[in-house]
Amino acid sequence: MSHNGLIDLYSDTQTRPSAGMRRAMAEAEVGDEQRGEDPTTRKLEERVAAMLGKDAAVFLPSGTMCNQIAMAVHCTAGDEILAADTAHVFFSEAGGGSALSRAQTWPIRSDMGLFTATDLKANLREHNNRYQPRSRLLIIEQTANMGGGLVWPLTQIAEVAAVAHGHGMSVHMDGARLFNATVASGVSARDFASPFDSAWIDLSKGLGCPVGAVLAGSKPFIHECWRWKQRIGGAVRQSGIVAAAGLYALDHNVELLATDHANAKLLAERIAGIAGLALSNGPPQSNIVFFRVTAPGLTAAHICAELLKRNVRMGAFGGTAGRIRCVTHLDVSKTDIERAATALAEIMRG
Repeated sequence: MSHNGLIDLYSDTQTRPSAGMRRAMAEAEVGDEQRGEDPTTRKLEERVAAMLGKDAAVFLPSGTMCNQIAMAVHCTAGDEILAADTAHVFFSEAGGGSALSRAQTWPIRSDMGLFTATDLKANLREHNNRYQPRSRLLIIEQTANMGGGLVWPLTQIAEVAAVAHGHGMSVHMDGARLFNATVASGVSARDFASPFDSAWIDLSKGLGCPVGAVLAGSKPFIHECWRWKQRIGGAVRQSGIVAAAGLYALDHNVELLATDHANAKLLAERIAGIAGLALSNGPPQSNIVFFRVTAPGLTAAHICAELLKRNVRMGAFGGTAGRIRCVTHLDVSKTDIERAATALAEIMRG
């Protein structure tokens, strides 16, 4: 159960470090990461680079910073960044691509966060047309958050990336929930990352760390990322204290994501049996469940407010009449899922 008895299904960012993780953090060997002298951070960077099949990596405070730095390195002013119309870089990063990279953004109409090579071709700009921006960077989000945690199939990624590369573009993976995809599909992180020029993993979502993400790519790419890391305040000096949490998570928490996925399926089954509610995206593939309120006179915001009175937190998305999102994670048990479902049923009966 989450902090103070709250069953917190708002996001998998709500986890708190376990006792084992805290011990690893307390005992971490540290140094100045800006000088490359923090051995724990260097170990994490090297490990993630190897896991993703890339030459180098850099530890950063957040996944959003990974995306923003990658966009800034891949693009120049006036270039165009393409991603699904529901992508995190468009919805939840405060317009950073425009503010920092000075790049134009172009959403591709998607099917719950996924699109095809044909879809991409229809959205590419003409080469050598001075009236149009350059199609410069394609971003794929694995898993697709607003698509209910859908996993991008490896074959579909390869097809889309081949079109982008053939058009002279770079391809970047927003890997916020990459390990959810690996556990759900059985495809390795390395294979998923192979078609990408850059990719990152999040440590503070399903892996349970208090902070951090790791961005990987070629050595020249990471060299330029360090300049941007300095520019936007990403230097964290003795970062081994938090990098140690990442190493602990990679050792102990990746396989636990399967439990989160099972809990999400259980929650979806319970919701499907409650009158006045309907699943938005069918059975979940990973750890995210979206559902709609179909009962007349009730809104997603009202349901979430009533749930909070019962010590259950979920998130209303898309305005007052929109969807409700639930995200399972380390700090939510099967018993918590049953309690949350019972609270939902009580509200709908009331």
